[in-house]
Amino acid sequence: MSGTLVGYARCSTDEQDLTAQRQRLAELGVDADRIYLDHGLTGTKRTRPGLDQALAAVRTGDTLVVPKLDRLARSVPDARAIGDDLAERGVALSLGGQVYDPADPMGKMFFNILATFAEFEVDLLRMRTREGMAVAKAKGKLRGKQPKLSPKQQTELRRMHDSGDYTITDLTELFSVSRPTVYRTLQRGQSSQAE
Repeated sequence: MSGTLVGYARCSTDEQDLTAQRQRLAELGVDADRIYLDHGLTGTKRTRPGLDQALAAVRTGDTLVVPKLDRLARSVPDARAIGDDLAERGVALSLGGQVYDPADPMGKMFFNILATFAEFEVDLLRMRTREGMAVAKAKGKLRGKQPKLSPKQQTELRRMHDSGDYTITDLTELFSVSRPTVYRTLQRGQSSQAE
């Protein structure tokens, strides 16, 4: 690989760690100050600050190094668009140490297969998530966000409010909740009385 090596790493959630990807990029010869990161951003989003910086940092003759293709893109069109853009600019793309050559039919096929698998993984994850939510909902375990106050606390809050002796600010302080929570509790009380 000639020119400057520019690395890119990404993880989808804030709980995930980028250490393994950084180590892999270092093993592939990328200097630490040439590694661009996106933390807590999914690969299905095309606009990512770290990726934009990495793409802006590479020049003709440079190589963009990514630990795996699914870190770069999670859809076939997006992966192709990035790969084609880099090729047009004369920038090589290294996927885990394997340089992708868009002019080589085998390289192009391999790249497309990897992109298809990355997209397939995302689709499977979405499908499993939807199935899991449907099962939880059917079992009554997916009820949405629960009220911050117990039924007894809600009744007491409404009683205190209706007495006229307490302001909304007083109630937020007494029950240690936000103003919207107080308003929602009062609204719930009104709608249940209307029924």
